[in-house]
Amino acid sequence: MKQTRYSVEQIMAAVNQHEPGTPATDIARKLGIAKQAFFRWKKGFGGLKPGQVRDLRPLREENAKLKKIVAELNPDKTMLTDIAKKWRTRHSGARRWSIYAVITASAKGGSVSSS
Repeated sequence: MKQTRYSVEQIMAAVNQHEPGTPATDIARKLGIAKQAFFRWKKGFGGLKPGQVRDLRPLREENAKLKKIVAELNPDKTMLTDIAKKWRTRHSGARRWSIYAVITASAKGGSVSSS
């Protein structure tokens, strides 16, 4: 990932300058960044305190790891669910028949023979 030229404190200071009324174009020009980059910063860091921003980075990293794990496991879950559905469909008739044979044989007092 590309390294940032600005620290979290510098970004927070720039975002906080915009709140009192300094135009975003002036702030972006002073920092040497694009206006869109400034608004991306404002979207990500606006309304947060510096301590909250430091806590936010590890949470975002952990969230990214968890999303990756879920993305890797989801196809496995789907595949296993499909296999289970196919198995139930194929074997449901045989299971019903074997249960019927057991019930019928026990009602007659006989034993069930396997065929």
